[in-house]
Amino acid sequence: MRLVEELAPGLWSWTVSRGGIPETMTAYALRDDEGTVLVDPLSGPLGREPDEALLAALDEIVRGRVRIVITTPFHVRGSDLLWRRWRDRHEVTIYGHEQCVRPERLTDRSAFQPLGGGEELEGGVRVHTIGKPKRAEMPIELPSHRAIAFGDSVLEVDGGLRVWEDLDGDRRRAWYEQRFLPTLEALAALDIERILVTHGEPVLQDGARALRKALNREPWVRPPTIWSHPRRRPA
Repeated sequence: MRLVEELAPGLWSWTVSRGGIPETMTAYALRDDEGTVLVDPLSGPLGREPDEALLAALDEIVRGRVRIVITTPFHVRGSDLLWRRWRDRHEVTIYGHEQCVRPERLTDRSAFQPLGGGEELEGGVRVHTIGKPKRAEMPIELPSHRAIAFGDSVLEVDGGLRVWEDLDGDRRRAWYEQRFLPTLEALAALDIERILVTHGEPVLQDGARALRKALNREPWVRPPTIWSHPRRRPA
């Protein structure tokens, strides 16, 4: 695992191996006029003890009001631990879909605020929805850094962005093209320069163009592994 890397002024990332496909998980931290935003934060490799060196590095980054935003319920990760670590020094709120609150994810609601999509948080952080019907994943727009963060719907593979979706049949493809892709196309029309993916490498320049290019490619399908979780399907 590498410790925190500064990608641009006021924007950091850190990555751990996940022992599956995709091979890595990445989290982000950034500073804005309101304080600090953390996206899907990791406290160390999943299933292991927290990494104290990593936590110490994050202590040096965090300033002021702390907003922990969770893009998808699968990515609660180290949010609870970081809230407990910082709550006596900072005002900390964890934002995410209601499904984040489960015994295997987030067990304490004390700092949790559920999101339904469409909200604007402190610092102009905007919560977007994707899919029809809406998915539990909610991409997060971060205007202070002209960035948008994705959970599992968009990732980086072999040097390029891809949509992650399994099109197993004509009905599924019709849903993808008519009801899912348009919601991603709306995000590609935003004033964004950076695409922060939590699987793979982020795009730090010309992000809107890179996202539009991804939408014109065939989706990426993960080979079956013991780590695979079922993809959500529209009702």
